[in-house]
Amino acid sequence: MGDDMSDDGRGTYRHERAPGRQRRRFPGISSRAYEHPADRSALVALRRLSGFDTVFKALSGLLPERSLRLLFLSDSVRVSDQQFGHLNVMLRDACYILDLEAVPQMYVTQDPQPNAMCVGLDEPVIVVTTGLVELLDEEEMRAVVGHEVGHALSGHAVYRTVLLFLTQLAVRVAWIPLGNLAVMGIVTALREWFRKSELSADRAGLLVGQDLRASLRGLMKMAGGNHLHEMNVDAFLEQAEEYEAGGDLRDSVLKILNVLPRSHPFAAVRAAELKRWAESRDHQRIMDGHYPRRGEDKDAGVGDSFRDSAAHYAGQVRNSKDPLMKLVTDLAGGAGDLGDRVRRGFNGFTAPRKGGGPVDTPPQEDPAPGTRDTPPRDED
Repeated sequence: MGDDMSDDGRGTYRHERAPGRQRRRFPGISSRAYEHPADRSALVALRRLSGFDTVFKALSGLLPERSLRLLFLSDSVRVSDQQFGHLNVMLRDACYILDLEAVPQMYVTQDPQPNAMCVGLDEPVIVVTTGLVELLDEEEMRAVVGHEVGHALSGHAVYRTVLLFLTQLAVRVAWIPLGNLAVMGIVTALREWFRKSELSADRAGLLVGQDLRASLRGLMKMAGGNHLHEMNVDAFLEQAEEYEAGGDLRDSVLKILNVLPRSHPFAAVRAAELKRWAESRDHQRIMDGHYPRRGEDKDAGVGDSFRDSAAHYAGQVRNSKDPLMKLVTDLAGGAGDLGDRVRRGFNGFTAPRKGGGPVDTPPQEDPAPGTRDTPPRDED
């Protein structure tokens, strides 16, 4: 493959000519094409959070972005034709497929924890750890690189940088009365948005790699490590189905509590969500060349995003197997047996068995379920 990029003098590469590729390309694609409705909704809610605009504007001028770039330059390996050449090819391919003109700089940093991120205010920078490079095969890694390029195209890097800074700040001001409370309120809202943005970036990774099994394998390895011969993608997806449908209202509440401290959704949940989108009409339309263009972004109203989000959530609640979501559906529909189910307690909302009706056991004196005190993982 010949050199198809030119340096603009600032270390940013731009397309000169496009090399031959087998994968489909999406000229002028808007990030709206693949963004998850919950991503856009959470971002709108975040921007409406009291005090967020003030904090964001203040941090935009204070964040040490120049220092961050110097740190990567001095203590990581910059991806290029000479260093990690296979990653450089993947990066340029991903930018070509999603038609991102300015190719972000990419660094590999020594860290056994598999991770990747896209940060930066003015120009996004992609960072991957050695643990991730060693964990994934070529096609799995291609999906991850596409995932990070999707973050760049969507403009997620700015808010991700703010989240990283505020997370560190929250630790430093924890001793100040009410100070940590104020910071953590914004951090919690940022995490909620970022978890949703990961679903968008997973879709971008699939558009780049165009290999669903590779994307799912990568997520499975994030959960179970480099033991592919001991794992099975279909069984992993069955886990996700069991997680989403199983248990009673107590489990539904515990699911919410478990995910709150995390910056990323659970790997099995991401896999199931990506598979659903890959099988959807929306994904097929993009693959057929029918998708919104960046040139139309200025004409896209906020109302459209709200309607898309509302329709998404309505469908999610209606089709969900989660007991809490079923309760919401019953409340909205005025279910005749709702009062009786409430009187019977949590077991009245137990999820249905596979191939059968609802589990209708009498209330029992079960011990209160515990939760694993697992530190939050921060991986893509």
